[in-house]
Amino acid sequence: PYGIYDILKKQGFVNVGIDHNTAEFAVASLTTWWRTIGNLQYQGVKEILLFADCGSSNGYTNKLWKYSLQEFANTTGLIIHVCHYPPGTSKWNDIEHAMFSFITINWRAKPLTAYEVVLELIRHTTTKTGLKIDAVLDENNYETGKKITDEQMKQLSIHGDEFHPEWNYT
Repeated sequence: PYGIYDILKKQGFVNVGIDHNTAEFAVASLTTWWRTIGNLQYQGVKEILLFADCGSSNGYTNKLWKYSLQEFANTTGLIIHVCHYPPGTSKWNDIEHAMFSFITINWRAKPLTAYEVVLELIRHTTTKTGLKIDAVLDENNYETGKKITDEQMKQLSIHGDEFHPEWNYT
């Protein structure tokens, strides 16, 4: 599962993949959220802010993440601001405390025997404070080990912020 948590609306979105957790899968999850939910709830916005972990599929050193994110920005016309949590602090991410912890509680001791079971358990995760989560199944295959060249990286329009430009960029 790859999740997006809207801290303003207390709404979650989980893209459940059947293949590998790659940077392309991470950006495909963001793209699906934007097309199905984000674009409707935030009509007319020109910029979005993403808080991301510092490693794995959306890590600050992952060239494929940045390349795929640039493609998303080009397609949507959005300006994307990214703030990575420092290494070793991903558990500070709101998505862990405000969404995935409740998903884990909701499906505790339930056999996850099929994708539809997983999706329904995620969709039925709620809290007294108003959390709602949508979930979809992503049946695409995502190639592992895909490399982005230095030449491809030079074509990206990435601008580092003043404070830790390696973790915070547009």
